[in-house]
Parts: sequence; C-alpha cells; structure tokens
Amino acid sequence: MRNIINSRKILPPTLLLIGVLSFSQTRPDALSNYRTGRDLEVQGRAEEAENYYREAVRICFNEINEKTATIETYSTLTATLLRQKKYADVITWGDQGLKTQNDYRIVETMGEAYFYLENYTASIRAMQRYVNALPEGERAGNAYFFIGEIYRLQKKFRHADIAYTTAVKLQPSSALWWYRLGIARESAGELGPARIAYEQALKINPNYTQASEGLARARSSG
Repeated sequence: MRNIINSRKILPPTLLLIGVLSFSQTRPDALSNYRTGRDLEVQGRAEEAENYYREAVRICFNEINEKTATIETYSTLTATLLRQKKYADVITWGDQGLKTQNDYRIVETMGEAYFYLENYTASIRAMQRYVNALPEGERAGNAYFFIGEIYRLQKKFRHADIAYTTAVKLQPSSALWWYRLGIARESAGELGPARIAYEQALKINPNYTQASEGLARARSSG
C-alpha cells in the first residue's frame, strides 16, 4: 500500500491553483473583448476597437453553434453588434436570445437598434418596457434619453422634456443629455428652464459650442 501511495504524483496546492488560473485566463471571453473594444472606441481608437468587437462576435457565434450559449452570450452579442452599427442583426439575435430567456438588457439594446433603424414605435415600446420593469436600472438613463429623442423628433417637446429630465436625474454627467433637454425646453418656449439646461451642459463641457449657442439664444429671447 505504501508503494502505491508513494508512486502517485500529487501536485502541491499552489501548482493546482496556477493550473486553474491558466485555464481560466486562456478561455475565450466575449464580454472582456467587448469591454476592451468599447473602451478603445471611447478613446477614438476605432480600428483597434473593431478587432475586439469581431473577436467578441466570433466567440458568441461559436457558443451558439456549439449549443453552449447562455443569456449572457446573447446580451454580449447584441451589445457588440450595436457598437458595430449592425442594427438589423441586433434585432435578429436579440429576438433569438429573448426566446431562451427574458433579459431587459437585450430589450434596451434592441430599443436602441430600433431607434437607429428609425422604427420609433418599436423603439419606444422597448424602452418603456425596460423602464417599467427597471425604473432605476443600469440602463434606465439611456432608455429615458432615447424616449426623449423620439419625442423631440416627433416635436412633442413637453414629453421630451419629461423624458430628458428623468435621464439627467439618473445620469447627470452627460453634456449631450443636458443639451438635448435645453433644446426640448427652448422648442417648447420654456426659455428660463432651457437656460438652466444649457448652463449645466457647459459646466460639464465648457467647449460645447452648440450649448453655448443655445444659451445665447435663450438669453436673447428671454
């Protein structure tokens, strides 16, 4: 018995841990590739970002083809396709993912894709579905912003004001969102509140030319 036990090669715990970590680090990770691509895109490094996006998509499709896909696969896939501006594909794979499991991240992503496809009815339906379920969810600010965009384009400026106001309340650090709120208020004839929105946009980004012009208009008209 002693000889049998001694003949076995038992790895020390540290070597076992290294083996586990090495395996986990070499596994393809679609979400990691997506996040790296998104960060590069924000930095203006679009070509590098696209390489990571393509890898994220490849990994997701491999999982789907191998029938190992989870709802995370579809969430990452649709988010990546949205970044690639492949809006029709977002809808196709979003619908496929939602057949496996309801996921409000996918619903919101599809809402954005519908917006860029100019299907505003479907877009606002998806965004309202998201905020009704998760009124303070991670993407609620985005959802309210796109609702505001749709109402602004439809010239329903008071509705747009309400949506944008909710968006900036949830995420107050976007100069664009404050600027759009100023536009909606100015278009509705609410010049005092418009000035406040434009001023807030300029506090965040003092070089925001359109916000400066909007503020000048609101001041001269008011």
